[in-house]
Amino acid sequence: MEHTQLVSLVNQLRDETHETEWLEFKENHYEPQLLGEYLSALANSACLHCKPKGYLVFGIEDKTHEVKGTRFNPAKKKGKGNQALQIWLATGLQPNVGFDVYRFPYSDKYVVVFEVNAAIDRPVAFYGTAYIRIGSSKTELFKHPEKEREIWSRRNRHDWSAQICERASIDDLDTKALQKARTEYKAKLPDKAEEMDSWNDIQFMNKVKLSIQGRITNAAILLLGKPESASLITPAVAKISWILKDDKNQEKGYEHFGPPFLVNVDQAFNKVRNLTYRHLPSGTLFPMEISQYDHWVIREALHNCIAHQDYSLHGRINLVETPSALILTNAGSFLPGNVETVIRQDAPPEVYRNPYLAEAMVNLNMIDTQGGGIKKMFQTQMKRYFPLPDYDLTRSNRVIVKIRGEVLDERYTRLLMERTDLDLWSVILLDKVQKRVRISQSEHKILKKLRVVEGRYPNLFVSSRIAAATGDKAGHILNRGLDKKYYQDMILELIREYGPAGREDIDKLLMNKLPEILTDGQKKAKIHNLISELSRSLCVIHNIGSRRYPEWVLSGKNSRYEQVRLKNNKKQ
Repeated sequence: MEHTQLVSLVNQLRDETHETEWLEFKENHYEPQLLGEYLSALANSACLHCKPKGYLVFGIEDKTHEVKGTRFNPAKKKGKGNQALQIWLATGLQPNVGFDVYRFPYSDKYVVVFEVNAAIDRPVAFYGTAYIRIGSSKTELFKHPEKEREIWSRRNRHDWSAQICERASIDDLDTKALQKARTEYKAKLPDKAEEMDSWNDIQFMNKVKLSIQGRITNAAILLLGKPESASLITPAVAKISWILKDDKNQEKGYEHFGPPFLVNVDQAFNKVRNLTYRHLPSGTLFPMEISQYDHWVIREALHNCIAHQDYSLHGRINLVETPSALILTNAGSFLPGNVETVIRQDAPPEVYRNPYLAEAMVNLNMIDTQGGGIKKMFQTQMKRYFPLPDYDLTRSNRVIVKIRGEVLDERYTRLLMERTDLDLWSVILLDKVQKRVRISQSEHKILKKLRVVEGRYPNLFVSSRIAAATGDKAGHILNRGLDKKYYQDMILELIREYGPAGREDIDKLLMNKLPEILTDGQKKAKIHNLISELSRSLCVIHNIGSRRYPEWVLSGKNSRYEQVRLKNNKKQ
């Protein structure tokens, strides 16, 4: 860009308002990581504001837009690992939408302009994390799912799954997979069964949205392609990896499955050792036998991975089997934002990452566009009395789903057997309680009204009413704990019997007697409060040691505690 054009550009940028989210002014300070984060944020914000580029300008004061000048020279700076700054930045941008850097004199002072292209078909991340500008602040994009969805919604014209696989032909499709596709299409749309019998393979492919005017798409290779056809869509990766791990997280076996996914999903599923699990329903004498995993739930989770995988990230779909759970991962963020919103709305997602592939999978009876797939997974686990699926959405380019094949808290399981009146949302909250996940105060009120939890918020556990109904009174007592006077009497008895007692002695006495619901840190805090009340409020003990190494002894007959005890003895 010529100097006159650069000057004109800076003049235009200085005329912008202070809350422009695709533009950031800096005076002189620069830090490589922060610079990369700004490039990500500005590229994504430019996309949302329909701007072709975002700008980061050094040498201009942010609030006044006054020209200050800068000593920053990007050509002489280094990124991490002593790599040239611009190369390090370009390597970190994913995808690298491209940026230009200009350093030039402006009003007798030097300014530096970073001009980054707007995100096109997906959010721009910097070394794995995508950023966005909200007003004048930069933040992580995953914290604003509505903005992330909006960026993805603009990629429909760039749908990878709808692109023509130029080197592929009908001969690259697996004949058994093609026949299974016809069978599934008939099952999905029985009214078209007779008509479909007259279609040749090309006509059928056009109808089910796997080819466009007879030309094979990337979606067709994924679902129906021969195993060797995977090379036709490189650098995208078409692979499902089953990995078996033991209880020490060590790999014990693995197998990889490529196209055709329509057939090989079942091959991957068959690798899972679906063992028989036993648990005892309330009021029966014989254990109920049930498989660790529901077949439909596993297939639904795998099909979702295929439909929502971001194939431009060149990752594979993983199905990891541990002794107690299945963990499924796919590349790409979770576009609906969060799982609870999907369950509450119970409606089709507004945005699909691969809309063409998703439509084909609907036609082949693999997924449901009515938005009920995830909700049905939760309902199925609930009806089986197992923990609900866990979705880890904290990573910007990966979705992790954990399906447990064991009972975590028997009281929760028995509760589901007893309380058939509970709705799915209440069970979701109870599932969080059994997993020690903090719920909001408003959610706590819902469970408290149902009388299914007790405890002081946020340390919640199964209520005494449910414990009594399920025969778990002992477990409830352990979680509720005993009266504080009981613990204080134990401390005093320790001092009377053995003389001065240090904090370590008192901890050994009480740590395993306090409620199991408490963490070690919370237990120690409670012991501190018990000692504090005995020494400061009741004056029954006092410290003869140092502050760091206290030693507690009895204070004698004049203590308030002792006076109350003597008064009570006289009444008796």
